[in-house]
Amino acid sequence: MFRVSCIQLCSSNDVAYNLKRTKILLIKAVKQKADFILTPEVSSKITLNKRKLLKTATSMEKDIYVNEMKNFAKKYKKWLLIGSVILKIKKKLVNRSVLISSKGKIKCYYDKIHMYDAKLSKSEKYFESKLFTSGKKLKISNLPWGKLGLSICYDLRFPSMYKKMSKLGAFFISVPSAFTETTGKKHWHTLLKARAIENFSYVFAPGQAGKHCNGRKTYGHSLIVSPDGEILKELGKKEGVITSTIYPDFVKKLRKTIPSVNFD
Repeated sequence: MFRVSCIQLCSSNDVAYNLKRTKILLIKAVKQKADFILTPEVSSKITLNKRKLLKTATSMEKDIYVNEMKNFAKKYKKWLLIGSVILKIKKKLVNRSVLISSKGKIKCYYDKIHMYDAKLSKSEKYFESKLFTSGKKLKISNLPWGKLGLSICYDLRFPSMYKKMSKLGAFFISVPSAFTETTGKKHWHTLLKARAIENFSYVFAPGQAGKHCNGRKTYGHSLIVSPDGEILKELGKKEGVITSTIYPDFVKKLRKTIPSVNFD
């Protein structure tokens, strides 16, 4: 067994401020004896201004937020998942989730595959495909306690992605998000519980919460969900930390009892 924490942020477009808030909450997770800590999507900066991002975004190796998280992981000997940071790769932007080992090394990274292009109303529209270059590969990585399947936010609506990861042996699923308040109220809990039950996997879903500097409103309600769909821990609308004990053998038991993961 191990302890996992999900951090909930209300990130701004100020990396230094977001980094400060993240570290405060990381320390809280450490005090709660977490072994693995996850942050939300776009932890370091939340903005949809492509021109500014192209000017300020850097490579993963140079990114201040990533490097500070590597230092933190090494200092406290904790595994960390940066839910995502916006990086510049050959003049293109990617929305990247970064897994860091307890030695402070980047173990794996995943670039968001499914772009959130949605018209929720006349005043609320999102066109991520105009901002980011889509990732092409599923990513699974070994944690000390089992395999983790990486995803980001809108990926949650594509169940086949998670089925592939579970068939490849993933016991845990990360879904760092900046889910809109509009759709979060309707779909967030149901989708996360469905992905957990369909795959008999633990789901770790840290989220952004509140009204951001660009006017965007995110739903919050970070969740840790058990493989049978039970909500183990949940936050509301404020920044904070949730922590729960995870039992990998429970995944094995459920998959043996109902071996649905083995079928298409």
